Amino acid sequence: MDSRQTKRDRPWLMRTYSGHSSARASNALYRTNLAKGQTGLSVAFDLPTQTGYDADNPLARGEVGKVGVPISHIEDMDQLFDQIPLDQMNTAMTINATAPWLLSLYIGLAQRRGIDPGQLSGTTQNDIIKEYLSRGTYIYPPGPSMRLIADTITYTIKHVPKWNPTNICSYHLQEAGATPVQELAYALCAAMAVLDRVQASGEIKTDEFSQVVERISFFVNAGIRFVEECCKLRAFGEMWDELTLGRYRVDDPKLRRFRYGVQVNSLGLTEPQPENNVQRIVLEMLAVVLSKGARARAIQLPAWNEAMGLPRPWDQQWALRMQQVMAFETDLLEYEDILDGSPVIAAKVKQLVEGARKEIANVEAQGGIIAAHEAGHVKREPAARHMQ
Repeated sequence: MDSRQTKRDRPWLMRTYSGHSSARASNALYRTNLAKGQTGLSVAFDLPTQTGYDADNPLARGEVGKVGVPISHIEDMDQLFDQIPLDQMNTAMTINATAPWLLSLYIGLAQRRGIDPGQLSGTTQNDIIKEYLSRGTYIYPPGPSMRLIADTITYTIKHVPKWNPTNICSYHLQEAGATPVQELAYALCAAMAVLDRVQASGEIKTDEFSQVVERISFFVNAGIRFVEECCKLRAFGEMWDELTLGRYRVDDPKLRRFRYGVQVNSLGLTEPQPENNVQRIVLEMLAVVLSKGARARAIQLPAWNEAMGLPRPWDQQWALRMQQVMAFETDLLEYEDILDGSPVIAAKVKQLVEGARKEIANVEAQGGIIAAHEAGHVKREPAARHMQ
């Protein structure tokens, strides 16, 4: 064996974002992708499931199975994960308003199969704040929504300790027009709002609160501005470390690590000349793996033809192969952080951090991220840039 193999870092979790038409069809796709070397699942739910409607509800007509898989009860969940060992799988669920319910079905399915929920690992997005800021699939007002998020976090810390109960999502902020500075600021403000809410509940002992911080993860967008995106992720890591040490007194550096997954910028993929989307996807992926100190923990890539419609299994295989080539055929994982010491990178990171600190102070002065949203600030600023 090549001696260099012993020095290689472990690769990130490799996923494809999948779900369509029915639980049975989605399960077949999951098992096919796993057989090809995918190492985690990322479940896309349809709009009725995201907003709390059963598939047979008249209001769901025309949307069932369109942008994800419909899940109405535990039997659907059982079919979705048929022949997939839940205690050996890392499952990410892109779900927000109904996240507590979908997670309860997943836990219930594990218990039905005789699996201790303490062995489950994965992520529920469970970030209702960004639904208000940029996307819109919320059900409840901010107050009750924040309580559901906090209750889900409290429950998982006590009963499903390997689970990431919330995935603070800056992905849609970029699609809504946010600058990297705004992405940093608004995502970190959202994380503070969630952590402060859990802390204020009194459900977690002070000496156990670092476990809550450890389980907070982020979901980030990687755009085509390659250098800027590399620097954005290094800035995220620097600011998260500073925030969790200073504001939440987390002394262990391992618990302060900025943990994030990424989907590269699907909105930037084009229907004209779709073959050019391949190099866009690869470059955007490279931006989040090149810096060892700020490397993504999980990556899911869109298919090259996503702008034209639902990808075929072969298209998703191609997206998976891009990750595998990067991880296993290049020498990327054999080196320390190759961006350390670059004056260009250091200067750009400093610029992003300073800008984000100013915007965080601006948001905090308005009473926090939810108050700033209700005042129109957080939607107005990215929208103004988007219209330029």
